[in-house]
Amino acid sequence: MRFWRRARHAVALSGGCAFATLLSLQAEPARAFDLSSLDVFGLFTKKDEPPAPSPSALPYKLEFDLGEADDAKALTRSLQDASLLYRLRQDAPPDGESLSRRMATDLNPMLDALWSQGYFNADVTLIVDGVPLKVGAEPNATLVRVLEAHRNRDAVPITVVARPGKIFGLRRIDIVERDESGSPAIADAVKVSRLKAGDPATAAALRAAQAALVDHMRAQSRPLAKVVELRPVVDHAAGIMDVTYVLAPGPLAGFGDITVGQTDEIPPEVVRSFIYLEPGDPYSPKALADTRRSIATIPAVGSVRLREGDKLDGAGNLPIFVEVTERPKRLLGFSARYSTIDGPAVKTYWEHRNLFGGAERLRLEASVFFAPRIDGTKIQRFGDFKESDLGGRFAFSFMKPALGGSRNDWLLDGVATRERVGLNRYGGYTARYGNVTSAIRHRFSDTFSVQAGIEVERGQTSDVLGQVDYTLVGIPLSVKYDSTDNLLDPTRGFRATASFTPYPTFLGSTVGIYQTKAAVSGYYALDEDKRYVLAGRVGFGSISGASLDEIPATRRFYAGGGGSVRGYAYRSLSPLGPFRQITGGRSLLEASVEARIKVTDTIGIVPFFDAGTAFESSLPDGKQKLQMAAGLGFRYYTGIGPIRVDIAAPLNPRKGDKPVALYVSIGQAF
Repeated sequence: MRFWRRARHAVALSGGCAFATLLSLQAEPARAFDLSSLDVFGLFTKKDEPPAPSPSALPYKLEFDLGEADDAKALTRSLQDASLLYRLRQDAPPDGESLSRRMATDLNPMLDALWSQGYFNADVTLIVDGVPLKVGAEPNATLVRVLEAHRNRDAVPITVVARPGKIFGLRRIDIVERDESGSPAIADAVKVSRLKAGDPATAAALRAAQAALVDHMRAQSRPLAKVVELRPVVDHAAGIMDVTYVLAPGPLAGFGDITVGQTDEIPPEVVRSFIYLEPGDPYSPKALADTRRSIATIPAVGSVRLREGDKLDGAGNLPIFVEVTERPKRLLGFSARYSTIDGPAVKTYWEHRNLFGGAERLRLEASVFFAPRIDGTKIQRFGDFKESDLGGRFAFSFMKPALGGSRNDWLLDGVATRERVGLNRYGGYTARYGNVTSAIRHRFSDTFSVQAGIEVERGQTSDVLGQVDYTLVGIPLSVKYDSTDNLLDPTRGFRATASFTPYPTFLGSTVGIYQTKAAVSGYYALDEDKRYVLAGRVGFGSISGASLDEIPATRRFYAGGGGSVRGYAYRSLSPLGPFRQITGGRSLLEASVEARIKVTDTIGIVPFFDAGTAFESSLPDGKQKLQMAAGLGFRYYTGIGPIRVDIAAPLNPRKGDKPVALYVSIGQAF
């Protein structure tokens, strides 16, 4: 808080005067983590209890007296944060002289803390047994004697008497540009600063305004923009502050040469292929953020640093320098999920992120999950459990990014599964199958890509419509658009995927079908801090070319489950066939809407509504009614994504549907 300290003497001379620049105002340096601060449950130490009296040291205890200040609790916290006495209260000084010096050193920082909150008429005094120490005064012999009188007797009682006075408000806000040769860089600079007359004149507000002004100019393709001067003037008698910002917008510029520097063992051409900036493009902080996020999608990349040049090149553009660090090459992990309807599931996985030195990723997964019974029998006791009550899945995926340095990636995926899906009351299906898909993905940008490949699947399914032994050979085609800001917890943007896969008999398929899928989701933050987010999703599917009983059960459409219509069992919503057993459908329609509300920075609630079902025909019709559900979710936000707990209830349940379902997983529902 050096700004406040330098300004103090100037303010004392007159009711209104110019302050030194706020640009020197800095946050307190980070301190090492102190276990003694964990006093909520008293696990380590009672931090407000001073050390025991001794002949060789002078322990002390602090009390804060804020009088009748309206925000006394918050101001006390600010004073404690600024106080060296408070931070070192467990480290007793050896004598009264040392303690008095520590007290004198503490006065200016605590006064700074009050000034930074807009209390420019504040007064802070330290008192020991009636002897005061004021700002600007030197410790005297009387104070030292009073301190020494407590040696080996008790802790020195130090009272911090703070009288904040009234909080100062802003009156006049002027924002001027140093270079007025052309049109102004900011049409309504005061609006951009978000400062308003009458607002508290706090250091945080002034810093935020400065950052907003610079960010706005940089967003207008002015990378060298800065605030060169800040002139706050305080009128103590009126209790107000006038403030003037002097801006240097700098010239309009584009991106210059983009240099890929350090990449560890990742080939530079791979990193380059995920950069979509071109020299000459208008400078944009958003484009830089998108580039950083794009490079970070390379599995081998651990961190990305984009450094801007400090001056423009000969063409008036700003050079950009890219550096990345590599993540640990190998990963071994474990995950679990649970639903009161679908049961438990566990998964283990292993991954290598730079298999052959070209940033190739190989991932192996194995999972075991509960296979619900669909034959009318129940598990009453442990002895009823059979091997067939478990399902299993093994999968591998391989990605070779940036083939030949291009924007084409080779994807190879395979899976072998044994599963049983459905409900005892409505039946379901059993399946065993293996699938291998190879595809080339072309990335047009960090948001848009297309993909084409070949797929082979062979398996067997069995349900109420009979057994289907099948082979499918298809050509999957897909497009993907994703402008969201976060993979696991998006707050803005859209996601859209669409795919079409023909499985013609002339390629070797035993049943000729044509499958179409599409899904769109959108996210909109209602406030700048993204504490209130509306999210919606619509999904569609269709199969044509064969009758329902010829299509493998795994390829038919179903709704229900934690990622579909919550409140209903996984893949349990579909048309009913013989014996009122689910058969799956040839089309699908489902939708969800959520309100994601952050109560605190780490806790959130999510009221939601889901609807959907599968239809017998190749397009949704009115013969099958939509099943609907509503519920309330709870989110715990972590550094890797939100932990999701959803409680859902069917709104128009079928006979046999459970009244409530619980889902636990990582990441949002969509």
